[in-house]
Amino acid sequence: MTEAHTHGADDLCGAGLSLYERALSDGWVSSADAKAAPCLVDHGLLYPAVADPGLLEPVAPAVALHRLLRASGARIADERRREERLAETFEPLMRIDGRRTGTSDTATITVVSGFDRINLAIAEVMAEASLEVLAIQPRRRSPESLDLNADALRRDQALLDRGGRIRTLYPHALRHQPAVLTRYEQLRGDAEARTLDEVTDRLIVIDRTVAFIPANADRTMALEVRHPALITQFVTVFDRLWHLATPMYPEAVREPSLNGIPPRQRAIASLLVEGHTDAVIADRLGMNVRTARVHIAKLAATLGSESRAQLGYLIGQSGILDPQA
Repeated sequence: MTEAHTHGADDLCGAGLSLYERALSDGWVSSADAKAAPCLVDHGLLYPAVADPGLLEPVAPAVALHRLLRASGARIADERRREERLAETFEPLMRIDGRRTGTSDTATITVVSGFDRINLAIAEVMAEASLEVLAIQPRRRSPESLDLNADALRRDQALLDRGGRIRTLYPHALRHQPAVLTRYEQLRGDAEARTLDEVTDRLIVIDRTVAFIPANADRTMALEVRHPALITQFVTVFDRLWHLATPMYPEAVREPSLNGIPPRQRAIASLLVEGHTDAVIADRLGMNVRTARVHIAKLAATLGSESRAQLGYLIGQSGILDPQA
């Protein structure tokens, strides 16, 4: 079975329906034609003709329907027998004194593995949400990975339609990224975005009851957190970062420069004097290394530096990192 036809008989593809209809009208189709819809043979809707193996004859729809319903009924019966066995197994266990075990509503931290399962878990929680989503979105390797797919937009719009709100923090490096702005222009409702020099790793808090955070470096695993104390901590951190951030949408605020040094270069200067490498600076500020080096070169030119060591000294002398600045 080809990848394009991995579906059940209850969800036949367009090619399969068209070919089955033709087979019913003509009484047969060629084996070559059937290659375009292998699902018909897989589901027993076509079978080789006795007189000519190169032809396929259709099974009558009533016969096919009866057979498929019978198979479906058998699966349902199997599930019911499985439920009975589970009930028989756990019924005596439930009579045991469980004072030393956790209750059914104990707050949990669950590991979710795989991008598809992570997205599904988020979607399921979002479907029940009605209040707000707080999100921190660090830099991704490509604009396409900014969670801009149609399903995500529909999910967010559904929350906004229910009267909820969305607050998202991005790094300054994404401030002028068209894909980010396009996302918010497509949403209708109380959606707002702000940016910071540096943000934490990805965080999503839904209705202040469930949070999702990465569980490994490549984000193929996530933690689904429902512990009230941890949720409160996440919300507190988000709120503090939010008040420090610069509005980006719906009304962007221009970041102020100081002595000709824009905010992004001041952030780079701060990390330079701490001794960080170009790669670390880029990662911390959500940009690629090439962009970070361009900003470092511009900063050096502005301050008149001719070396990395001299640049650190000139940054200190310039006063651009003074708290009152």
